[in-house]
Amino acid sequence: MFKKVLEYTGKYKKYTFLAMFLLFVGLAFNVLQFVAIYKMIDGATGGETSISFYAKWSTVMLICGLVYVGFYIYGLERSHFSAYNTLKNLRISLQKKMENLPLGEIQELGVGSLKKVFIDDIDNMELLIAHALPEGFSNLIVPLLVIIIMFFVDWKLALLSLASLPIGMVAMFAMYGAGTSKMGDYYASAQKMNDTIVEYVNGMEVVKIFGRDGDSYKRFSGDVMSYRDFTLAWYKICWPWMALYGSFLPCVALLTLPIGGYFVYTGSSTLSNFLLVMCMTFSIGPTILRALTFMSVLPQLNYKITSLENILSAEPLKQGTKSFEGKDHSIEFKNVKFSYDKKVDVIEDVSLTIPENTVTALVGESGSGKSTLAKILVHFYDVTGGSVKIGGQDITDMTLEALNREISFVSQEQFLFNMSIIENIRLGKPGASDEEVIEAANKAQCAEFLKRLDNGIYSMAGAAGKMLSGGERQRIALARAILKNAPIIVLDEATAFMDPENEEKMNNAIAELISDKTVIVIAHRLYSIKNSDKIVVMKSGKIQAEGTHDELLKNSEMYANLWELSEGAKEWSAADKGSKVTVKEAFA
Repeated sequence: MFKKVLEYTGKYKKYTFLAMFLLFVGLAFNVLQFVAIYKMIDGATGGETSISFYAKWSTVMLICGLVYVGFYIYGLERSHFSAYNTLKNLRISLQKKMENLPLGEIQELGVGSLKKVFIDDIDNMELLIAHALPEGFSNLIVPLLVIIIMFFVDWKLALLSLASLPIGMVAMFAMYGAGTSKMGDYYASAQKMNDTIVEYVNGMEVVKIFGRDGDSYKRFSGDVMSYRDFTLAWYKICWPWMALYGSFLPCVALLTLPIGGYFVYTGSSTLSNFLLVMCMTFSIGPTILRALTFMSVLPQLNYKITSLENILSAEPLKQGTKSFEGKDHSIEFKNVKFSYDKKVDVIEDVSLTIPENTVTALVGESGSGKSTLAKILVHFYDVTGGSVKIGGQDITDMTLEALNREISFVSQEQFLFNMSIIENIRLGKPGASDEEVIEAANKAQCAEFLKRLDNGIYSMAGAAGKMLSGGERQRIALARAILKNAPIIVLDEATAFMDPENEEKMNNAIAELISDKTVIVIAHRLYSIKNSDKIVVMKSGKIQAEGTHDELLKNSEMYANLWELSEGAKEWSAADKGSKVTVKEAFA
C-alpha cells in the first residue's frame, strides 16, 4: 500500500524519507530525556548530593527536549510538504485519467461520488503520508531499539515490560476484524448520502415548484440518518476494543513495577538496572501507542486507495497518436452499435454517410438515439461495434485533441464557468484576441443582452452561468463555436431555450456559423431543418428513413406524422393570444 502511494509522491519522496529520519532522531533524543531522569534518580538513591551533578543532567534533559521538539517540528514540516505535493499529483493524475474516460462512466459515478474521491478521499491520504509513514516508522523503530537495549541491561525486566503488548495487540486485531467487515457498507452509505445531498440541492427548484418538499426532505433526511445510524453502529462494535488496547498498550510498566521491585528485593536484579529499565519503559509507552494508533486508519486508507485505483484503472477512450489526416470532412458511420450498460443497444447497426459541406438533420422521437449518435461522433463514448470515420480516418486513430480541433459541438445544455463572459467565449479559441472574441459574440447575437450588463462582455457569468438565462447561455456557446471555426459542426437542440423573438436572430447566426461546413443538426422543431440537404429519421436506435424533406413527406409515414405534430405545435405557439383555444383543440 505504501509503495502505491509513494509512486504518486514522485520527486518529493526524498522529503518523506528525510522526515522519517528527522522524527527518528527526535524521538531518540526524547528517550535520552528519560535516561537523564534515570541518572538523577540513580544518583539520589546512591547518596549523590552535588548540585552540579543534578544541574548537569537537568541541562542534558532540557537540551534533549529542545532537540526533540526542533527535529519533530522540522520533520513534520517536511512530511507535510511531501504529502500535499503528493495530493496535488494524485488529483492531476486522476483529472488526466478522467478526461480520457467515456462520459457515461463519469456520469454513472455521480457528482457526490466524484466530490468524495477528489476531495475527501484524497485529503485523507495526507494522514498516511504526513503522519503514518514518518511518525509510524520512528515510533516503531525507536521503541524496538530501546527494548533491545533493555534486554542487554536485564532480560528479565525487559520481558516484564513486554507483558502488556500481547493483550493490547489481541484487542487491536479484534477491532480491525470487526471494523473491516463493515467498511464496504460504511462507504456505500456515505456515497449514497453524498449523492442524495447533491441531488437535493440541485433539484431544489423543481421540489419547490411542485410542492414536493416533504417527499424530498424525507429522502434527504432518511439517507443522512441512515449514514449516522450505520456509523454509530460501526463505532459501537469497535469502541470496546479501542478502549481495551488504548488502556493496555501504553501500560508497559504493568508488571515491571511490582515484579521488578520483587526482583530487586530478592537480589535477582539491581536497583540501578531496575530504575534504568523503568525509565526506558516509561519513555516508549506513549510512542508504541502512537505507532499502533496509525494502524487503525490503515484499513480505511487501503480501501480508499483501492477505490481510487478502480477509477484510475477504468478503461479509457480508445484514441491514437495521430493528428487529423482525413482526405476531407465527410463523416461515415459504418455498422455502428452502442450500449450504455454493455447489455442493451441504444444504437443498432447504423450506417450513414454525410458528405462534406452538407447539412444533415437527425430527427425522431425522444430516446430514438439522435443525441447519442452525435456524441459518438465527438467521441464522448466508444462504440461497441462498427466504426466512425472522418474523411476516411477512424476517429480512434487520432488523439482527442486532434479530433476536437475538427469538431464544434453545441448542445442544449451548456455549462459556463464562474469567470468573465469574454473568457467563457475564449474557451473556443484560447489564443484569440479580445477583438476576435467580441466579433464572435456579435455574430452569435450576444450584443443585445451584453449591453444590459454593467461590465458588458467582461461581466462575470456566475456559478454555472447562473447570471444568464438559458437562451443567453446558448448564445455564449454558439459564440464559442463561431470563434473556434471548426470544419464540422454538431448542433444538438441548439435553439431549445430560444424565445420566438430571438429565434430568428439565432438562426441567422447559425446560418453564418455553418457556412461551408459539414453540419449535423438535431432538432424537434422540424420547420427549422426542412431545407437540410439530408434528413435522417431515427427510431429506437435505428435509421427508419433518409432523404430530403419533400421525399420523406411522400415516402415516410413516420416523418409525415412528426411533421404534422411539429406544424401543429408551431401554429399553437403562434396563435393569437386573444383567441380562446382549449387544450384539447391545441393538441388536436
